[in-house]
Amino acid sequence: MAKEFKRIGILTSGGDAPGMNAAVRAVTRYALKQGLEVYGIYEGYKGLIEGKGSIKKFSPRDVANIIEKGGTALYSARCVEFKEEAGLQRAIEVCREFQIDGIIAIGGDGTFRGASDLCKRGIPCIGIPATIDNDITCTDRSIGFDTAMNTVVEAIDRLRDTCESHARCNVVEVMGRNAGYIALETSIAVGATGVVVKEDLNYQEDALIEKIRVARAAGKRNFIVVVAEGVDHYSEGLAKRIEAETGVETKFARLAHIVRGGSPSLADRLLAAQMGVAAVDALLAGKQNVFICQRDGDMVATDIQEAIATDKMYKNSFDSSVKYPEEALKAYSAERIAEMKEFCAMRTKEVQALLTISENISNYQ
Repeated sequence: MAKEFKRIGILTSGGDAPGMNAAVRAVTRYALKQGLEVYGIYEGYKGLIEGKGSIKKFSPRDVANIIEKGGTALYSARCVEFKEEAGLQRAIEVCREFQIDGIIAIGGDGTFRGASDLCKRGIPCIGIPATIDNDITCTDRSIGFDTAMNTVVEAIDRLRDTCESHARCNVVEVMGRNAGYIALETSIAVGATGVVVKEDLNYQEDALIEKIRVARAAGKRNFIVVVAEGVDHYSEGLAKRIEAETGVETKFARLAHIVRGGSPSLADRLLAAQMGVAAVDALLAGKQNVFICQRDGDMVATDIQEAIATDKMYKNSFDSSVKYPEEALKAYSAERIAEMKEFCAMRTKEVQALLTISENISNYQ
């Protein structure tokens, strides 16, 4: 029998993403319509530990006029204490103090790990993926990704104008610490000469240099190369080498946190609304320790721990102290592990397909 919910909390955690406010609004409005009381928890898990002064009962008006705003109206903050048992116990005490029956947490993989820790200690939690990097493997799209890409496209379009005027190359570094999706998809959208992401195991710098050299000889004036920040300490050196070996004046631009800001796109507002409603429905249906992911247009509740394991499998980021995959995946059946591997293979195939498209349409003879 599903637990009866009367009060729920909502928080945002980790890096902010355009569309988080739209998700907060959707969760609040829909939960209130379902007869629940909603409490906004400010500054993420830090606010949950602090309790009074950081938690506010929400009415529909408290989430009015935030749908179009970037960032998060609930704010975000680092919380080292929440990683310790004492901090977790304090958070549970606060939930009991405010009679919060469950929490909807909006953020990335770190946010979900925190939610899972609360679930294990008796506080039902549902996660909503909001990260501009789109680096949560089990969902097709995360809130903020579309807006971030639009921001990058607009910035690069502006850079191309001046590149054309002065016959220059611009190496543009975009966000994407553990995933190159922003760099890869925007590079195609802006018609970049090249893209560098850590997922591309066949990337050859010499080939990129030669492509620029040949294109300049054929009369091309402007060049854009997009690099994901996850390729550490690379962009500036690449810019210097391009100029030295091709004679093309080359500038370096790091867009950094500009990519995080701004009003969310229609796609992110819509995704936030869909995920927000699905999260409340999942909580009321008695689900917990899951996050809402988008799969082929549908909203699907996925086990958080399984999602984290799949993510690590895809990124090959299991702790070096465990023997992969036996120890890291010992909680899962052979069938589940096979399904996780199949999902990772599908993601790899998608990335390779985009890399192929990028290469095929960026050639300049």
